[in-house]
Amino acid sequence: MYRIVNRKQLADNIYLMDVEAERVARSCQPGQFVIVRTDEDGERIPLTICDYDREKGIVTIVFQCVGAATYKMADLQEGDAFRDFVGPLGRPSELVNESVEELKKKKILFVAGGVGTAPVYPQVKWLHERGVNADVIVGSKTKELLILEKEMEAVAGNLYITTDDGSYGRSGMVTQTLKDLTAEGKHYDLCIAIGPMIMMKFMCQLTKELGIPTVVSLNPIMVDGTGMCGACRVSVGGEVKFACVDGPEFDGHLVNFDEAMRRQQLYKTEEGRAMLRLKEGDTHHGGCGNC
Repeated sequence: MYRIVNRKQLADNIYLMDVEAERVARSCQPGQFVIVRTDEDGERIPLTICDYDREKGIVTIVFQCVGAATYKMADLQEGDAFRDFVGPLGRPSELVNESVEELKKKKILFVAGGVGTAPVYPQVKWLHERGVNADVIVGSKTKELLILEKEMEAVAGNLYITTDDGSYGRSGMVTQTLKDLTAEGKHYDLCIAIGPMIMMKFMCQLTKELGIPTVVSLNPIMVDGTGMCGACRVSVGGEVKFACVDGPEFDGHLVNFDEAMRRQQLYKTEEGRAMLRLKEGDTHHGGCGNC
C-alpha cells in the first residue's frame, strides 16, 4: 500500500497528493509517469510525475477529476493509501540525457496548458537545479484554474501567465503570448509544450512557422499505460507510435494531431473501439502487440 502523506485541492476539481513510494522516487526522472489504482477493483490511471523527493521517498501527483475513477481518488484523504502505485514508466525527458553545458547554451521555452503545468514543473525544476534557466508560459482558462504558480515562479527564468478570459496575467491563448515575446525580440532554440491536445496542435503550428524545434508530451491520450489498449496509438512522421511505451514525448512537428484527436473521440465508445480494432488490425496494440 502507498500512503498519502499530503493532500490539497489546487483548484476546482484539481488535486495534488504526495505519496510514499520509495522505489519510484529513487529512480524516476522528469517526464515519466506512474499508474495508480485506488483499490483492488479500481481503474488503472496513468499520471505524469509532478515532483519527487528521493530522500523522503515521496512522489507528487496532480490530477483533474474527469470520471468516476478520478472522483474516487479525490475522496482519498491524508493517511489513506493507494492499492497500486507503479512506475516509473515511459521515457524520461530528452533533456536529462543532454550535457548540462550544452543546455546552458540554449534558450529553452516551456509552454504549459491547464493541468499540463504539473508535468512541466519537474523539468523546469531539474534544469534550475543545474543552473539552466528556462522561460515558461503557463496558460489557464481563468485565474481560479491556475495551478502551481508559486512553485513555477521559483524555478523559471521568466514566468509568463496568461488566461483565456484575461482575468489574470496576460490576456489570450498561450500562442498569442509566444507571438508577443518573439515580437519583443525573444529568441528560443527549443520549445517543450504540454497541455490539451488542441493547445499543443496550435502551438506546434506556430513554432513551425517560427522555426523553433518543439517537443510535446502526449500523456493526455494515455488510458492503459502499457500500450496494449490501443488508446494512445498515434502517427509520428508517418510511423505508428504509442505514447506510453514510445513516449510520452515526441517531436511535435511530426505528430498527426488531427488523427490523434479523432481517435480520442472514437475510443470513448464501445462501438468506436471495435471499429478501431477492426480497421487497424495488428497495429492497433503496442506493448506485446498480440493482445
